[in-house]
Amino acid sequence: MGLNFPNTSRSFLPSRRAVQFWGHDDALEISFFVTEDALRRIEPKAQGDEDGMLKAFDSNRAAIYKVASRVYSHGRAGSYELTAKSF
Repeated sequence: MGLNFPNTSRSFLPSRRAVQFWGHDDALEISFFVTEDALRRIEPKAQGDEDGMLKAFDSNRAAIYKVASRVYSHGRAGSYELTAKSF
C-alpha cells in the first residue's frame, strides 16, 4: 500500500526540539520527528518556540511528507528523525 498521512495531528516535543507526526503503512503506525534544524532549513524565519515550530511544520507539510516518504522507503523502522540533512 505504501506510506500515507491520514492523521494530520502533530505535536512539539521540547525535550527533543522536534515536531512529531505519524504516518501509516497498512496497519503500521510510524513515528516521525522533524528536528528544529530541519524546520529552520525549510523555514529560515521560524521562531524556536512551540508555536513557531508548529507553524513552520504546517506551512511545509507537503515537503515534509515527501521527505518522510523518501526516508521511509530506504528501510523500515519504528520511528525516523528528519534532520536538516534530510532536506
